[in-house]
Amino acid sequence: MAVSALDPERRAWCAEAVGYQFRNESLLLEALTHTTYANEHPRARSNERLEFLGDSVVGMVIAAHLYERFPDLPEGELTRIRAAVVCEPSLADRARALGLGQQMRLGRGETVTGRDRDSTLSDCFEALVGALYLDGGLAAAQRFVLRELGPLVEAARQGQVRVDYKTQLQERLQREGAAAPQYRLLVEEGPAHLKRFQVGVYFQGRLLGTGWGRNKKEAEQEAARQALSGQDHPG
Repeated sequence: MAVSALDPERRAWCAEAVGYQFRNESLLLEALTHTTYANEHPRARSNERLEFLGDSVVGMVIAAHLYERFPDLPEGELTRIRAAVVCEPSLADRARALGLGQQMRLGRGETVTGRDRDSTLSDCFEALVGALYLDGGLAAAQRFVLRELGPLVEAARQGQVRVDYKTQLQERLQREGAAAPQYRLLVEEGPAHLKRFQVGVYFQGRLLGTGWGRNKKEAEQEAARQALSGQDHPG
């Protein structure tokens, strides 16, 4: 399926911000194309397939980097660090630093808020990695991923990268013009020194997610994380 030619502005942005020149420029254009744009322009490809590929590449590159850098860390600690580095807020922050939102092709309804939405930006970051992998192989994708995410590894190891899922969920709902979610305690069990809590997060009476924790705050964060993983829009 044919796509429009890459314009000079996006080509120059990629060379400067990404540090790479695509041989197949249609891959870059596809990576920058949101599904809402593709829905309005049938000849365009959305970046969803590249995002699927890039998600695996990012995870693999960071996992391999952690495996080699920290030979003595157990699997659980490696998993914790990877989760802190390869998460929606981290990818969205790097996408903002690259100016990725300004380069995206969005549908008419997405142009106001879509360019700064965490989920849209993180998906586009992963799609860009997928495009780099297809165009330049693993080496090109690896260089980019480690350049952008590598500096977060040490901070994540020291526990300095903390994802505030409650704030992220509230901001996402508010960007869509919705009210704040509500948290309700569902279960409290165990002896005083081993308490466990289950909290549910609700929006307009609908349960978005539940989470367990050793205290209510931890359970609320987990509930918000579960809500974000299965919820793109408040409606």
